[in-house]
Amino acid sequence: MFDHKDTLEELNKNLPLGEKLKSVHGTIQKQFSFVDRIAVAIYDHKTDMLKTYVHSSGDQKPLNHYQSPLADSSSLSEIVKQRKPRVVNDLSIFSQGTLEHTKKIKKQGYASSYTMPMFVNDIFFGFVFFNSNQKDAFIDDVLHYFDLIGHLISLLIINEQTSVRTMLATVKTAHNMTHERDNETGAHIDRMSRYSRLIAVHIADKHDLDDEYIENVFLFSPLHDLGKIAIADDILKKPGKLSESESTIMKTHAHKGREIIDSMIENHGLDSFENINILRNIAEYHHEAVNGTGYPNGISGDAIPLEARIVAVADVFDALTSKRPYKEAWSNHDSYAMLQRLAGGQLDRECVDALIANKEQVEVIQKEFSEDRFG
Repeated sequence: MFDHKDTLEELNKNLPLGEKLKSVHGTIQKQFSFVDRIAVAIYDHKTDMLKTYVHSSGDQKPLNHYQSPLADSSSLSEIVKQRKPRVVNDLSIFSQGTLEHTKKIKKQGYASSYTMPMFVNDIFFGFVFFNSNQKDAFIDDVLHYFDLIGHLISLLIINEQTSVRTMLATVKTAHNMTHERDNETGAHIDRMSRYSRLIAVHIADKHDLDDEYIENVFLFSPLHDLGKIAIADDILKKPGKLSESESTIMKTHAHKGREIIDSMIENHGLDSFENINILRNIAEYHHEAVNGTGYPNGISGDAIPLEARIVAVADVFDALTSKRPYKEAWSNHDSYAMLQRLAGGQLDRECVDALIANKEQVEVIQKEFSEDRFG
């Protein structure tokens, strides 16, 4: 009665999305051995960026830690416009393409592809890509299977992303209340989350960070100061220097943030989500210092989770370069100099160097998410 083995039982386990995608790929290859790669890219509406997310191509990583404006690719843009999958049985038609992702796919030797757009409530979310080293692999006789498989993967991705984003939306709603009470703006959140992503991408190869981790750092970094919700106005909005007792109370926001997030995770049933500790760590540890002088726990060096060290640099840099009631905005040049002075003491030196190494991208982010005249 129970002799049959569920070929996709791995999807029931608490595994990273990348591992689940590899399981789906392995099952598909038993019937369609020509499928050499499955990959998912997700879309950022605010910047028009299409970002690599998860893939099942093993050591072959033709598009690792990659992002590109969707508008730059007329072929992919047309898929979204048509709202239909695209089949290309001879990728050599793109051989003269100048975009980086086109060149890398060509270099890897993929010869045909099936691309399905993902939509959530009629809103474009990203793509599922199937690639084969064989030409004419995705023929009419098998396409109905790939329609089914494409939607299965799409639902797998959207289910996990939607669960996390629903929780984040709840938390951000509460966090927006804090914005009304302190000097932190929506533009600050947009900038520092993207600075965090820049840093994570730059150090990814050294630390073997996958795109799923990078995306989670990007998604979770805006919630670093959530615990300020619990801080009274007379301290949170105080224009002058805090007293010693007030400073002690202010520092409790790190633990408070962790407590609020733990409650939200439980309420949304996300305890089993593989990467949820990234969110917990960012909230609790982003004020720790690599020399051990930070708070709330006074831990140091590598004992501080990497995601918290990343967010700390992004947060400090944006605070320096932003105008506040108590200070003018610093120039990027002076802010980079300050980061270098803080490196090895308050801030992680590797993360500081990573941000400074991406000055051009930093300026792009600043232009795209500049403060309006209302701050």
